[in-house]
Amino acid sequence: MAEGLMKKLHGHDIYVQSAGVRNDLEIDGFAIAVCAELGIELARHRTRSFEEMREWGDDLEQFDLIVALSPASQRMALELARHAHIAVEYWPIMDPTGLGEGREQKLASYRLSRDQIMTKLKTRFG
Repeated sequence: MAEGLMKKLHGHDIYVQSAGVRNDLEIDGFAIAVCAELGIELARHRTRSFEEMREWGDDLEQFDLIVALSPASQRMALELARHAHIAVEYWPIMDPTGLGEGREQKLASYRLSRDQIMTKLKTRFG
């Protein structure tokens, strides 16, 4: 979700690559829905792992900053960045997975997370 929001704000002015600890998860349908509300298309987006990025030639040392959105990704980012000159920031964003009873409550949780990410992006990158 963060990659799509960043591209919405800055287009290709800032190179952004989304990665996670694991790559075995489909993009959540609720994340797709709340990003579509802002005109951001995530349906074809695929979750990549840090390891997969490296295998595909995305050298982590080409990045200036890793933004971690979960404690697990923060730990991995710090480990990957300890031999390189890459800054790591942790943004504690609410994980909306499993929150809410029905569809509308779930969407409200995902909107809150989406909006938290958007606020952080605007504060950090303008």
